[in-house]
Parts: sequence; structure tokens; C-alpha cells
Amino acid sequence: MNRFYEPDLTVDVDSPFVRDAANKLVRRTYWLDMNDRTLVMVMVNGIGAHLSNDQKRAHLTDLRREHLIDQVCVQELLPPEK
Repeated sequence: MNRFYEPDLTVDVDSPFVRDAANKLVRRTYWLDMNDRTLVMVMVNGIGAHLSNDQKRAHLTDLRREHLIDQVCVQELLPPEK
């Protein structure tokens, strides 16, 4: 099951990440109205910058923008095994 970001509604009631009881984005048109370049910028440098890679991946998949995952999700470097 996808783990979507759950915003703190006491801080930001109008968050574009809010989901309803059926786990559907309430402000879906906010995201769908963005072109790919803008969406990448928002997810990397804007309101989505603090999300984990798993949350970003789930959000992009839900928006059917999987082709942007490599541009949005930073690669995590693992230390070499000893």
C-alpha cells in the first residue's frame, strides 16, 4: 500500500496534499494543472521538498506522472559495506 504524505491540518488546512477518507487527493486539479517542469520544481525545491522519496514516489504515481520519479527523487547513497 502506498504511504502518502499526511499534512498537519492544524498548521496548513489548505495543503494541496490533503486526502479524503477514500485516500483521494482533495485538490487534485492543483497538481494536474501543473506541467511536468513545474511539478518537478515544486516537488524538489518547493512544498514537496521535505517529503521522503517514498512519499514523493507515491504522490507522482497517484498523479500518473511516474516518468518524473527519477527527476524528483534524489538518489540515496549508501556507505560501502565493510
